[in-house]
Amino acid sequence: MTAPRVERLTVYPVKGLDGVDLEDSRILDGGTLRYDREFALFDGDGDVINGKRTDRVHDLETDFDPATRTLGVGTPAGEYREFGLDEGAGEAAEWFSGFFGVDLSLERDTGLGYVDRRSMGPSVISTATLEEVASWFDGVAVEGARRRLRANVEVSGVEPFWEDRFVGESSPAFEADGVRFEGVTPCGRCVVPARDPDTGEAIPEFRERFVGKREETFPDSADESAFDHFYTLMLIASVPEADRGATVAVGDPVTVVE
Repeated sequence: MTAPRVERLTVYPVKGLDGVDLEDSRILDGGTLRYDREFALFDGDGDVINGKRTDRVHDLETDFDPATRTLGVGTPAGEYREFGLDEGAGEAAEWFSGFFGVDLSLERDTGLGYVDRRSMGPSVISTATLEEVASWFDGVAVEGARRRLRANVEVSGVEPFWEDRFVGESSPAFEADGVRFEGVTPCGRCVVPARDPDTGEAIPEFRERFVGKREETFPDSADESAFDHFYTLMLIASVPEADRGATVAVGDPVTVVE
């Protein structure tokens, strides 16, 4: 096994839409990765459009260029549009309103992003965990598991479910080239991982199989009392204020620290 390292960094510039892989990302003052959930689509009641609310998000293919802040959107009908989000957020919101059939605004938060857990930071998973979970379901490849689970930081060179050890009493932390990540909570999952990220088609009895396999493979290194149930996967971490403003990069060495 190779030495532990940051294998992949992924951010989701518009909440609920596709991720973008980066070579490096700065930790924002709010403790999250730059560009992660920086934008979100809201309806008139203040509710966000995401995969928990509608499986129509799977009909869209999106990409984002951080250098030009341009969002590209493709539809199953072959339509492709680009929107410069610095100046064209209103135009983008109008297009998404037509697609989803509800009046939407595209809002921006550059200090924290529209993450679900407002007091927490990046999500973390190991490559080995993704490989293990993919093996539980016929037809699911590692890349498919990666897109279903939507982690920010992927660590290679460690065992499956390595990230589980960082929650609970007296749990350690880890550092990526000196940037400290402290575990806060396991990530309880929703309906999204059950769905094919391209088609939205759900695997029958996904949750039941997932829970059974998760219980069966739960690591001895983790504190089971820190987990409310077994429909969890991925670590939600926090970066201490002293390390905010630092940059995390693909290839950074990862070490476990007390």
